[in-house]
Amino acid sequence: MIVKRDRPIVLLSLGHACVDVYQGAVAALVPYFVAERAYTYAAASGVVLAASLLSSLVQPLFGALTDRWALPWLLPLSTLTAGVGIALGGVAGSYTLTLAAVAVGGVGVAAFHPEAARAARDAARGSHTAMGWFSLGGNVGFALAPPLVWAVVATGGLGASLLLALPAVAGAALCLAAVRSAGAVRRSDGRTTAEGRDDWTSFLRLTGAVVCRSVVFVGLSTFVSLFVRERTGGGSAAGTAALFVLYLGGAVGTVAGGRLADRYGRLKVVRRSYALTVLAVAGVVLVPGPAVYLFVGLTSAGLYVPFSLHITLGQDYLPRRVGTASGVTLGLTVSVGGLAAPAVGALADAVSLQVALLPLVALPAVGGLLLCGLREPAPPPAPPAVDAPAARDADVR
Repeated sequence: MIVKRDRPIVLLSLGHACVDVYQGAVAALVPYFVAERAYTYAAASGVVLAASLLSSLVQPLFGALTDRWALPWLLPLSTLTAGVGIALGGVAGSYTLTLAAVAVGGVGVAAFHPEAARAARDAARGSHTAMGWFSLGGNVGFALAPPLVWAVVATGGLGASLLLALPAVAGAALCLAAVRSAGAVRRSDGRTTAEGRDDWTSFLRLTGAVVCRSVVFVGLSTFVSLFVRERTGGGSAAGTAALFVLYLGGAVGTVAGGRLADRYGRLKVVRRSYALTVLAVAGVVLVPGPAVYLFVGLTSAGLYVPFSLHITLGQDYLPRRVGTASGVTLGLTVSVGGLAAPAVGALADAVSLQVALLPLVALPAVGGLLLCGLREPAPPPAPPAVDAPAARDADVR
């Protein structure tokens, strides 16, 4: 049963799923660009770069705006922008127009995350588990992208990709419902009220770790489908299955991360997740045959267990700039990984895809080193519930 005070988190989580379909859809479209348009690895990864580059540039701007004002209208608008941009990317008549369309979609994704994370933080009232449910929505969206793209494009070709805009319509409606929900937590003066001192040193170290995680995630998202098809000798279904496992494992990992953090502490869980990721990515790249699916699943767990914890840690390190922290940990450092995708693609064209993926093994170790010595920040006081007193760690049912 969903009680009134939980409704905003549930609606925001569902809206988050509809938006992040379009982050996952870009990588899911790559094999079809290669097959139908004869893109090289470098050209295909350039599409991922286009979706990430402009998003990376504008994300801090949206975070700063969210720090100053509540922008609830931005949620449905950004959802529609993301969907229209990615859908048009599949039918664009040239490489340049394809890049432009997916770049617009990337801006939509960038605009959504800072305001959504700010609203979710307010609605969660300090619960790591509730924030885990919000993050789960985005990860479910990632997981649904490969089968959605496969169902549309494998049957109708890239020309049918306009149908990919449909989740954006549903997402915009869900976001409107979240904004209008009687249980939504709003700032009475339209501005963020903040207490505490910003710890920029810790935040920048956390950001560096999340960037390492982002490069691994986007690199695998872009090429794991093609890589698994090579390693197993399977067709498009085999590659789609690998990408689905990478994304779906995150749905479980995100919720588990929130619960583990409530029990053991956020930083301990995050550090151990990065250690697991080193071994798991090595297995993906080096272990032959069907066992690759097991290591893809373990990689997914290592990458996603700390996902929502990055967000709350960043927000607690910058309590006076929650929008900026949200934009960086939830959005910017996800899209930054796309900036490295062309380098991976170019190396794959020059040598092999397996060799190009090898550097991804070392990056989680670098991220783990950056996390060493960080302190657990004190979380801010939980805001009072709107409709009834709520426990600090109220869960989403």
